[in-house]
Amino acid sequence: MRPLYGPAFGSYPAADVAWLLKDLSGARLEAPTEEREAAIQAGRAHYAESLPVEYQPGPAYQRLFHEALAESAERLAYAVGLVTELILDARGPDAVLASLARAGTPVGVLVRRWARFAHGLDLPHYAVSIVRGRGIDTVALDYLAAHHDPAQVMFVDGWTGKGAISRELAAALAGTPFAPDLAVLADPGRCAPLYGTRDDFLIPSACLNSTVSGLVSRTVLNDELIGPGDFHGAKFYAELAADDVSGLFLDAVCARFGDVAERVAKDAPALLAADRTPDWSGWEAVRRVGEEHGVDDLNLIKPGVGETTRVLLRRVPWKVLARADAGAGLDHIRLLAAERGVPVLEVAPDAIPYACVGLIHPRFGQGAVQ
Repeated sequence: MRPLYGPAFGSYPAADVAWLLKDLSGARLEAPTEEREAAIQAGRAHYAESLPVEYQPGPAYQRLFHEALAESAERLAYAVGLVTELILDARGPDAVLASLARAGTPVGVLVRRWARFAHGLDLPHYAVSIVRGRGIDTVALDYLAAHHDPAQVMFVDGWTGKGAISRELAAALAGTPFAPDLAVLADPGRCAPLYGTRDDFLIPSACLNSTVSGLVSRTVLNDELIGPGDFHGAKFYAELAADDVSGLFLDAVCARFGDVAERVAKDAPALLAADRTPDWSGWEAVRRVGEEHGVDDLNLIKPGVGETTRVLLRRVPWKVLARADAGAGLDHIRLLAAERGVPVLEVAPDAIPYACVGLIHPRFGQGAVQ
């Protein structure tokens, strides 16, 4: 198979990313949220076999996105700069970026743009699919290995939650020539060795779905549509072009590169020299939350701002735990929770290492106390 490129697939310029995906734009894959959740928790379907209906935000939520982007653009630019320096140190100037579609793809584009801005490099960037419980797209790995030295490939994601994808990536790459280290913009789960920050703060690209990710759906692995020699699939929502803020998000962060360049140059050596070994403390925190709330399926517990946002956007949420000191960074969480009638419970700052934790409703599953 060959990669897909914008504008035929996705709204990113062709130079920014090559999608190692099969175009499923014509397939009917969306299912009502409650119906989809029931099938997933009952074991009748895997979450990657279908798609949630794309949430279309109202004016108040859109306003929150733009306010959050304006407020965080410089902080994001600084984190992009730091993680890019770690990537280049680890893989050299011939690094190849493989972002985990779709949350990792905007970050992969930003890393590519920082490498060009700060070092004049033109890094290849591919978007590949990884599916919890099913592993990484092996057809995509074969494509990367045929076109690049696997030792130069760095996998990139947006943020970590409890570390499920970090573990999935390590397991999927065992026995391959690809290194399993993962680079992320934010690592509040403390499970990635390369990161721009370990703080849990709002990355505005987590606020929305396809409209901040090149108009591409989350990835799909469905035996009826994906054959043995196919890449994993995704849809291009060209009909949402009027609401697309993918370019606006990138441009807002890139516009601050010059403001943070000196600080990145000064701080990068200390981060490079620091002990960045993952301690997986986020995973242990999630286990504690599960015990306290009677949830023994940790897949129903989604820690961090990004993961909590996903719960509210496309799962059946039960409740949200929010640190009392989280402040305005959770405004969009509170708005989404209010829209869906989900209680937001304040917890002490030392109760969780994340700004918030989202719990998926356990009513469809086994072994959860309601």
